[in-house]
Amino acid sequence: MDAEHTVRTRAGRVRGTVSQRSENGGVTVHRGIPYAAAPFGDLRFSAPAPAPAWDGVRDCTAFGPPPPQGAQLLGAAPWNARMSPDCLSLTVWSAAREGDRAPVLVWIHGGAYIVGASSEAAYDGTGLAESGLVVVGVNYRVGFEGFGHVPGRPDNRGLLDQAAALRWVRDNVAAFGGDPDNVTVAGESAGAGSVVCLMASPVADGLFRRAIAHSVPGDMITPDTARSVSERVAGAAGVPLDADALAALAPEAVLEAVDTVLSAPSGSSGGVRAKAFTCFAPVVGGPELPLPPLEAVAGGAAAGVDLLTGHNAHEYRLFTELGQSVEIDDESALELTAARLGLGEGAVAAYRAADPGASPRLLYAAIQGDAVFGEYTVRLAEAHASGGGRAHLFRLAFESPALGGRLGACHALDLPFAFGNLDTDLALFLLDGKPTEAHTALSGRMVAAWRDFAATGDPGWPAVTAGATAVKVWDVEDALGSADAEPLRALWSEIPLTPR
Repeated sequence: MDAEHTVRTRAGRVRGTVSQRSENGGVTVHRGIPYAAAPFGDLRFSAPAPAPAWDGVRDCTAFGPPPPQGAQLLGAAPWNARMSPDCLSLTVWSAAREGDRAPVLVWIHGGAYIVGASSEAAYDGTGLAESGLVVVGVNYRVGFEGFGHVPGRPDNRGLLDQAAALRWVRDNVAAFGGDPDNVTVAGESAGAGSVVCLMASPVADGLFRRAIAHSVPGDMITPDTARSVSERVAGAAGVPLDADALAALAPEAVLEAVDTVLSAPSGSSGGVRAKAFTCFAPVVGGPELPLPPLEAVAGGAAAGVDLLTGHNAHEYRLFTELGQSVEIDDESALELTAARLGLGEGAVAAYRAADPGASPRLLYAAIQGDAVFGEYTVRLAEAHASGGGRAHLFRLAFESPALGGRLGACHALDLPFAFGNLDTDLALFLLDGKPTEAHTALSGRMVAAWRDFAATGDPGWPAVTAGATAVKVWDVEDALGSADAEPLRALWSEIPLTPR
């Protein structure tokens, strides 16, 4: 990298700029570097194709456009039909220089597989770069463009995009001072689900050494479910489920059809009414993802990949308090919710015993949080350990003071702490103001854990073993406990977490 922050990649030279968030001016950021061709025109719904090379120096001081997406979910990027179709780009933050061998962290954003972009302020990699990492943020296709079933096209195009970005990292990150042999792929929520799928996918084999997965959703679907969703989307768009007919639709027309599907009345489910916010997820059973990830890692498919995974104590409160309009009739609705999830008699009573003063709304959030995130995440760590891999587990117990404390340790609360971005709008909202010294100290410990794990595979606490599921509990005062001590886990032990 020269004095003008120019780096030579295999496709051509790129010019970056000093990160405005860098305290000492030592972090350079290159935004909007294409890692694959625009996935439209003849390439619509296809696997990612190589990005065209260019002559001269490409200015990479602005983020690339997000992939097409609606605005119906928190975290959506501002997309419109006038934007460039070159949405498969990435951003590199680095304080290293060519010839260095800094550990690399590749960030896969969340967003329920339907929204999001690596340009979100919460994902700024400057602080992590200052800690010694080279950070790469990736945009990938979401929603129908990335995960909708299109006959004759690959189902998991979003995962294929992520694998293409990892190949770009392998081939180019050394020019930014990164070590292509020491790559960690990391994500939260749908990003964590993507990471777990990449661990199990043959298309990403050998492209990373370690994996970080925060709040892993156990939400994956079968080919039959994927086809059923796409039939509904095609019907809403007024076209047959056919590759050419779908490709002839403008992205905004597809988004409108998806919104129609998501807005369809779902009715009452046992006294609980909540609007769906996604109908897409990774598809299990095809060449990109032959086996469910839990099954694959338990069988040793990713035994050579170190894993750092964990979840927040009150994941689902983000959705009940902010993301969804949830109505719960009464306590009996909880019994029906538990039965629908496969929990046995007495499950609601057990949740009530764990939190005697909780309202039905809070108990619903607790049950759903375990169903969607908590149990899958812990089971992933245990499955990976049983398959010969090294897994470290955490739980975030620190509670947000926002909204009078209603959010608790909600979904996404970990993000500003792990990135060291406590001054962003997201952090200021979740912390109900400027961070305190205790908040800053907690963030410093989480940043150090990411850095150390990416560098060595050891975040600073014991790994999960066949005999003990050690769990690091992040809080103002941290603790080390056992996930097996969680009294509610036994309720889920016989429930299969399989694609729906």
